[in-house]
Amino acid sequence: MLHRSIDRPEAKELELELLAIVRTVAPELLALQDIGPISAAQILISWSHPGRFRSEAAFATFAGVAPIPASSGLTNRHRINRSGDRQLNRALHTITLIRIRLDPSTRAYVARRISEGKTARDAQRCLKRPICRQLFKLLERGDQPTQ
Repeated sequence: MLHRSIDRPEAKELELELLAIVRTVAPELLALQDIGPISAAQILISWSHPGRFRSEAAFATFAGVAPIPASSGLTNRHRINRSGDRQLNRALHTITLIRIRLDPSTRAYVARRISEGKTARDAQRCLKRPICRQLFKLLERGDQPTQ
């Protein structure tokens, strides 16, 4: 089986093509500081069209960021949802990493979650849900005509 690797100029060219497509379909995604053309394209592919998901919770479940209860006895906790669209989840993971690195309010949120006793990984999991909520609202509102 031949495996052809993509050289850097070709990869850059493909990224520019994705950028042009995303700019025409959903420029509001690129307006957010932490979403690049590849993540935006994956979000658009997974979201598909307005009305596909009945609610933000359905979109979060599809993305694999809705928590699953894993409580036992006096322990009340949630675990990571390993189902759903893995490519969308990876795009959300990339967005969370960028936000943690660049956004001071996100860093404060993660620090607060860690001080509450969560691990850094759990804090990042908790962060994916509000990001998913923000993206859902942005995409659902984006295609509606303004009055």
